[in-house]
This record gives sequence, structure tokens and C-alpha cells, in this order.
Amino acid sequence: QVQLVESGGGLVQAGGSLRLSCAASGFTFSDKTIDWYRQAPGKERELVASISSTSTSTYYADSVKGRFTISRDNAKSTVYLQMNNLKPEDTAVYSCNTQLRPNVRLRGKGTQVTVSS
Repeated sequence: QVQLVESGGGLVQAGGSLRLSCAASGFTFSDKTIDWYRQAPGKERELVASISSTSTSTYYADSVKGRFTISRDNAKSTVYLQMNNLKPEDTAVYSCNTQLRPNVRLRGKGTQVTVSS
């Protein structure tokens, strides 16, 4: 089955850390760029971080630079998002996303991250 499954979300206090995982199956993971998005209630979906197929290129939104780290393990078909020094404004549903082929994108169901102040 072609899918992305996120895990690792939860409730954490401000200043804490979480590590999200995105497990892929059903397609050739190792040649795909993987993106992490988040969406908070009442806000637009935001691209948080992205990693190229060989990990040589990464992108971070200004709002998370220096606090979040994206990485991947192609042998495990998994992408990680290490989130440190979390802030209440990081509260959102986090989902991973990839382009399977032109005009066809795949997105996971997401995992909830809640940061209390």
C-alpha cells in the first residue's frame, strides 16, 4: 500500500523536545524529496522542513531554523523531524508529504503536536 504514516506527536511543555517519524511504504522512497508540513487551527498549511533524496539538501522555515532538524534513513524508508526548544506557536498537526510523480502528491494523515506554555 502506498502511504506515509507519521508518529511521535504528543503533548509537551514549552522548551521541550519531540521527535517525529514519517514511515513510507509502497513506493521508491530513496529517490524522493520528503517535506514536513504543519497546520494549526485557523491557519494556512506551512512548509516546515524538507530533505532531498540523498540528504544533501535541506530546507527549514525561518520560524524553526536552529530548533528543528530533518533527517532520513533510506534503509528504513523513514524521515525524522527532531524538534527542540518547542514553543506554543509550534502547536499544529504535522504531516509528511512527497511528490510521487508529476501532479500526484502523497500526504500522510498527520500527528498532533501540542506545546503548553
